[in-house]
Amino acid sequence: MNKKILLIAAACGAVFSLGATAAPQEQTLANGFKIVVERDTRSPVVVSQLWYRIGSVDEVNGHTGLSHLLEHMMFKGTPTVPDGEYSRRIAQAGGKENAFTSRDYTVYFQQLAAKHLPLAMKLEADRMRNLSFSDDAFRRELEVVKEERRWRTDDKPTGVLFEALYANAFMANPVRYPVIGWMDDLDHTKPDDARQWYRQWYAPNNATLVVVGDVEPQAVFAEAQKQFGGLPAVALPERRPQQEPEQKGIRRVSVKAPSRLGFVAMAWQAPRLSRIDLADPYGYFMLAEVLSGDSAGRLPRTLVREQSIAQSASANYDALGRGGALFTIIASRAADKTDTALEAAIRAQVARIAKDGIGEQELERVRLQMDAERIYQRDSMFAQAMEIGTLESVGFSWRDQDTMRQRLRAVTPAEVQKAAAALIDDRLTVVTLTPQPVSRDTQNDIKGESFVR
Repeated sequence: MNKKILLIAAACGAVFSLGATAAPQEQTLANGFKIVVERDTRSPVVVSQLWYRIGSVDEVNGHTGLSHLLEHMMFKGTPTVPDGEYSRRIAQAGGKENAFTSRDYTVYFQQLAAKHLPLAMKLEADRMRNLSFSDDAFRRELEVVKEERRWRTDDKPTGVLFEALYANAFMANPVRYPVIGWMDDLDHTKPDDARQWYRQWYAPNNATLVVVGDVEPQAVFAEAQKQFGGLPAVALPERRPQQEPEQKGIRRVSVKAPSRLGFVAMAWQAPRLSRIDLADPYGYFMLAEVLSGDSAGRLPRTLVREQSIAQSASANYDALGRGGALFTIIASRAADKTDTALEAAIRAQVARIAKDGIGEQELERVRLQMDAERIYQRDSMFAQAMEIGTLESVGFSWRDQDTMRQRLRAVTPAEVQKAAAALIDDRLTVVTLTPQPVSRDTQNDIKGESFVR
């Protein structure tokens, strides 16, 4: 999931339809299982999301891709719910289900009539501790995952670009690992690797259940106690910080891939929002919004429409996460322009803000645009659950939303200027993608690394 969108959601405050929603309520069971419920009575449906605090940042070299691979295996059944039965039962109840894995978490979700929430909770509690799959089933699903990697990364220009960007912007921090894993690691992964990963991390004290919909919070808590309360807590492995060594010079990498477009990606190591009271991350976030928060942002306005040097250009600050953070600017260049010219144009926009700053009027426009996005997002129960689950899974609380909103609204033009000035070459990695001939249509849309089954 796009972290920029999620931070907007978490940061822009609570805008509720009158009488339709109520502030979330939470409860933690004796075994460490946490439940957060937000009542939304606009429709008799419910969104249930089970968030495990396990992702690629928890993996080690030689065993990358385990979190995503285990996500696939979680649909292979238990002794009481055979392979395929989980999805069949949800569908039979008129619901939809799926899952996704990111660097920081793995999430299993259902959307269904509110009266069927106990069914979803019962199924999730069962596979939290009773997953069972054969070696043959594992090997078949492994081939599915390898094909997914070929499709999403190896055969996709932007997949190649993003993988090279993160792998070179970091040396030690595990955020450098692709969520889907390195192909060689997948080739050597064994069934017991996935089973061990499951035993280590899939436990009530490493999970949060987020429920949004037409439900009574106390009834959800009672059902959670019934379904999850008897599951034992597990002694979780130690999570080590794996701090990134100081970068001491610009890094440049060139990659090739079949593509109709050439790309320039620039990524600066930036401070992560590890504590809500840190000042600098909010300045970086607002800088990204000034540069490309909407079509009036400086990058699309100047590089695309005025200079015609790029076909697209966007900035992103990956603030929320348990690993290292990057401030990135990625642009696809016009066919008759060079990578050097495009990089220079990007640098000029950053340097202009670092030197001259921005006006209060421009910053206020960004604030208003963020408020509008927040209002639209409140129409989605799924989005409401996403913002709660994201904050809870990366070390914050859903209660921090208002504080984040207030701190973002308090960012000054001087703080945005400071963030731009901090984007120095000693923290910079530049990856260029040189297009090669293509024999079929190639999707060039830039997407984050999040894989859905």
